[in-house]
Amino acid sequence: MRLISRWQNSAGERVRIALRLKGIDYTYIPVSSLEHGQFSELNPQGLLPALDVGGRIIAQSAAILDYLETTFPEPSLLPADPVTRAQAKAFAALVSSEMHSLTVQRVRRFLTNEYGVDDKGVECWVHHWLTLGLEALEATLKQRAVHSVFAFGDRPGWADLHLIPQLSAARRLQCDLSPYPQLLEVEQHCVVLDAFRMSRPEAQPDFPSSP
Repeated sequence: MRLISRWQNSAGERVRIALRLKGIDYTYIPVSSLEHGQFSELNPQGLLPALDVGGRIIAQSAAILDYLETTFPEPSLLPADPVTRAQAKAFAALVSSEMHSLTVQRVRRFLTNEYGVDDKGVECWVHHWLTLGLEALEATLKQRAVHSVFAFGDRPGWADLHLIPQLSAARRLQCDLSPYPQLLEVEQHCVVLDAFRMSRPEAQPDFPSSP
């Protein structure tokens, strides 16, 4: 099993965390190590990450996570209770669909190159969508029937592996996270775990070395 990704790719980081939480052996393939045009041949979507399972390619982190959960059900990344399970998936979907997808680099570049949006305008766009999402995530955790160490339980899972890379991306994009103590509390419990720590961008073999 090969994971094709890049050191700074939060969708790829989600998958790396999931693989480590489940204890699945895999080979990390930096997309930069492939020949020009090879990745688009493997994955016509052209988006990272992609999982190579015996020569068959799975694109999109959501589809990859679903494959991993189905094929390697233990330990599960999802709560056993059906309602809590759905809530964890909804939490993750907000991150992937309403925050990450609207603020990624290719969207920011499009705003600048096609519409002439200046740096301040791009920053306003990014902070608008991130703030809406973060406020909703924070409120969701406050509404939990039972407070837990991680987002939806006493062990890290589906919601957490979406949240932690997104918080890192928000910081990188200079978004103030101080108004979200519930999210930061979950983060504190996650980042000390090997599955999260070893999935960080700086722990990847293609992370740029200091000059």
